[in-house]
Formats: sequence, structure tokens, C-alpha cells
Amino acid sequence: MSKTRSRDTVLGRSSCSARNQDQFSKSRLQTCKTPHSSSSSSSSSNSSRQQAVAVHNSAQQHGFKMATGYLFSELMMWWTPGDMTNVRKGLEPTQHFENVDTKRRLNNLIHASGLIDKLQQIKARPATIQELGRVHTQNYVGDIQDLSCDSSKGIHKAGPDVAFGPGGYEIAALAAGGSIAIVDAALDGSIKNGYALVRPPGHHACAHQGMGFCVFNNIAVAAAHALEARGLSRVAIVDYDVHHGNGTQDMFWEDGRVLFISIHQDSNYPLNSGPITDTGSGKGTGTTINVPLPPGSGSGAYRAVFDRVVGPALDVFAPQLVLVSSGFDASFFDPLAQQMCTSEDYRYFTKVMSEAADKHCNGRLLYFHEGGYSAAYVPFCGLAVMEQLSGHKTQMQDVLLGDTAVGGQALQPWQEAVIAQVEAGPLVLLRQKMAEPIQHATVQ
Repeated sequence: MSKTRSRDTVLGRSSCSARNQDQFSKSRLQTCKTPHSSSSSSSSSNSSRQQAVAVHNSAQQHGFKMATGYLFSELMMWWTPGDMTNVRKGLEPTQHFENVDTKRRLNNLIHASGLIDKLQQIKARPATIQELGRVHTQNYVGDIQDLSCDSSKGIHKAGPDVAFGPGGYEIAALAAGGSIAIVDAALDGSIKNGYALVRPPGHHACAHQGMGFCVFNNIAVAAAHALEARGLSRVAIVDYDVHHGNGTQDMFWEDGRVLFISIHQDSNYPLNSGPITDTGSGKGTGTTINVPLPPGSGSGAYRAVFDRVVGPALDVFAPQLVLVSSGFDASFFDPLAQQMCTSEDYRYFTKVMSEAADKHCNGRLLYFHEGGYSAAYVPFCGLAVMEQLSGHKTQMQDVLLGDTAVGGQALQPWQEAVIAQVEAGPLVLLRQKMAEPIQHATVQ
């Protein structure tokens, strides 16, 4: 996807396709059956939102602990990318990497641990066409709807490395809309922070096509909603999924309102994506930071990145909202990467970002589930994050933690070299950008 593409390709910006916008909306809405874009109704609920925010801020000032939100929908667990198979070339049918097990088992552990009783559950709702259109093209959204209605072929492709079955649009739209719902819950003051266990994942999805198991870019849809419908002017996105968040990066490449930080395995997926030299362009120059860690990076390297890059970058940018692409595929046991993070590392990442969010945006820190393909280990990583967010430690223990104590977990010289390069380049560029005389909006 070209980094110089115009934002005019998204819905409501121009007629990028031959379809008439009104005809497009009418024909699609019959399938979607969702309410009109939330931006159109935001003015009518303005007073109630202001009141909720006032309650939120008052609670913060008086030391009351706000709730941690949790979004989960059984319907999202019904998403299917089909099996992996190629009989002619000898691949016996086997379960797809992006299967339901890791997500369902994480939800099960949250319930079994008793943590669910400490969380405020958020109800998901489908994203409207207009909400998806803030980051995706008209033609792409329409194509996914059309394919979703076609049950004659079984499995459809939304782009490279992403397949889905009939009804897939409705589930993907629910994941995107659920991401909006948890943002609204935080900005309305009903929760302080939260975790959206959404599926399918989103951070590889581009404006015009899906990619890498992702159909709609959930976190980008959420960020665009915060900016366009809720009036924020600075949103930070931290992506620690082991694969580069290429779709999210491209969508905000020229948008200085969004700080995008990606910590990923160097040149894993997509190949050659996310080098240190990618720092944004135009108004977005300096607001993209990539940290491509070498394979074999573990606790020492990842914690150093959060201490020396993520924390300082959030302090410089002073976001009004922090969003996290939460992929647990940098974990020790993941089959699609070669990193060595533990559940305690993910707890630490959450601590660093929570402290920054407390400092700059009343603790507004929201997680959106991405990758992670070890059914045994993802639940422990996710529970650690949720425990840290909520401030409630359960009796559950990571029984696999001892197996991660291997050589190479400490920060290595070649990993230090990458982090130092990011400190001396992209982080300095961000500081220079934020030192420019610009008008910042007040946290709402």
C-alpha cells in the first residue's frame, strides 16, 4: 500500500469509485442493519457525555478507582478463516493459526479466575458503513459485504493471507464497532481503562484490502472515531504484536494527531515492513516510531524498549487517549515468531503505559486484541494484562513461566544497538516535532 495515498480514498471524502454514495449506503444498510454513524448523533448526546466526563474527572480527583472495562462477544468467536490445506502439495487439512482457541481460552481464564466479577462488561455493536469508511474505502467495504452474502463458494478472500466465510462481514463489523464502543465507554467516563477481546484482528488491514488474518482495522476505526466523532486531537497507538502493524501505520502516515509506535520482530510479517527509517510524512512526520527487534529478543530487550522508547514517547506526545494493539505472539511459546516474552513482561508493559496514561489522559488506556497463536500461553499473557489494568491480582499462576527462563533473556548488544538507534533517530524527531508551536486541545 502506497504511503503517499490520498485520504480522499475513504468514504465521505470523495467519489473514489463509480458507485453513487447514496445508492451505496441504501443498498448496504439493508445488509448491515446498524444505526446511522455515531458522529451524526453525537450532538444530541453531548450534554450527557459532558456530565459523564465530569463524573469521571471528579472520581479521579477524589481518589476513587474507576472500573476496568471488558468487551467480549460470543458471535466474534464464530468467525472462521477455514482450515489450512493443500492436498495436492501434501498439506493435510489442519486448523488455521487464527482459530478460536486462544481467544476463547483467554475469556475462559478471565471467568475461571474470578476476575470477570471485578470488570465492567461492555456490549459490542456493529460499526456502521460511515464509521468503517473513516479508514477504509467505499469499494472495499462494499466488496466484503457482497462476499459475505455469497454462500456458494464457502470461503472468500479479503486480501493476502485473509479468508472468511458467509456472514463474515457482520462479525468483522462487530469487532470494529466493539472497538468504538469501548472508546465511547472510556470517553463517557463509565470506565477508566479496558480490554476489547475482538476477533478478527485488525492491524494489518489496509484502506483498500484486508491482509494477514485482518479484515477491518479495528484499532484504526477506534482512533478515527475518537478524533472525528469525539473531537480528540492527540491519540497514541502502541502496537506490541510481533508482526508490524503496517495497516495502522499507513492509515495515519500523514496524520500528526496520531502517534504510532510499533515494536515488532524485524522483517517477520509483512516482510521488510516497519524499518526504523519509517517515521511518517507531511503533517505526520515524526509521529511514527518503529522498533524492529531481532529474532530471539526477550524480557531485557522488550522492557528496555518500553522504558527508553514507549514511555518517553508518550510523555513527549502527551496523548488524550492511549490505544494498544495487543498481540501476544511475541511470547515465548508462539509458533509464528521467534521472540521470548513472558506473561510478566506483558504485565510490565501495561504498568509502563498505565503510568503514562495516568499522567496525561486520566488513565484512559484501551487494549484491542490482535494476534497470539499459542493456545496454552496466550491466556496467561492476557490475564496478566487484565490484572494490571484492573488492579486485582487473582490466585491463578502462570504454570509455564519457569519454562521461559532460558539463556538470552537479558538485553543483548545487538538488541541494544537497535534501541539506541531509535532513541537517537525517531524519538529525537518526535521531540522536535512536539516542540513546534502548535495549539493542543484540552483533555476532554
